[in-house]
Amino acid sequence: MTLPRMQPGQGDIAEARDIVGAVASAFSHQVVGQQHLRETMLVALLGGGHLLIESVPGLAKTTAARVLAASVGGSFRRIQCTPDLLPSDIIGTQIFEADTNSFTTQLGPVHANIVLLDEVNRSSAKTQSAMLEAMEERQTTIAGVEYPIPEPFLVIATQNPVDQEGTYPLSEAQTDRFMLKELVQYPSITDEIEMIDRMDAGRYERDRHPAPVVSLDDVRRVQEIVRSVHLDRALVAYASRLVAVTREPAQHLPSNLARLIEYGASPRATIAFCRSARALAVIHDRGHVVPED
Repeated sequence: MTLPRMQPGQGDIAEARDIVGAVASAFSHQVVGQQHLRETMLVALLGGGHLLIESVPGLAKTTAARVLAASVGGSFRRIQCTPDLLPSDIIGTQIFEADTNSFTTQLGPVHANIVLLDEVNRSSAKTQSAMLEAMEERQTTIAGVEYPIPEPFLVIATQNPVDQEGTYPLSEAQTDRFMLKELVQYPSITDEIEMIDRMDAGRYERDRHPAPVVSLDDVRRVQEIVRSVHLDRALVAYASRLVAVTREPAQHLPSNLARLIEYGASPRATIAFCRSARALAVIHDRGHVVPED
């Protein structure tokens, strides 16, 4: 028997609104513009998924991830992916201690609340697989011992669509592990002028290490509220139909669109739709999902 899902009350939504609002405000205080990136990162964090960002260099991806981690009081690690990066460089390894004649475990940088995988497509397929396994299992295994990754856990991977020489493109199975993909655009002229003004005023130096505005417990609380958001069965069916169209594009789409789809989306896409919609509903101060979500 399936137990009924307890819907969030007005008090729960108000609590989530205050927490999300504080994080969003802290983000905007540090990062000029990029409102869509801010919302996407919040959806991924609160929905319990991971985010793949595609953009050219210099669009504040590292700053955005660092600010998000700082605003929630979480740990942050940045991993610069290179062809010689090993799986053990990410998940951790055992180190022999000569003094004690024994091995000690050193956990890798993936053991953090928010992990930035910069230029993920520059690491080898073997290293990519190790990272994606940690993303899925939310734990690592070193010398047969399992080590859980702290929650909340968000991986933000980036790749540059322009410079593809010497890269290892993510496979369809690997990209399927990400709940969302964001295409970051150049800032507007107004935003770019604001960046220069902030730099001239010395704000970037003063605000390099912002203080947390909420706690990790607050984030976990909002994640709990997100899971309880009401999602009507008709909307679940709608999401399923959208995904099903990608599996038989020739039957449902015009030929100019159908030929753009090489592989249909997996059931993970439907799950991602529903989880993202619930998170977006909470961000927009609602306890239920609407079609626009």
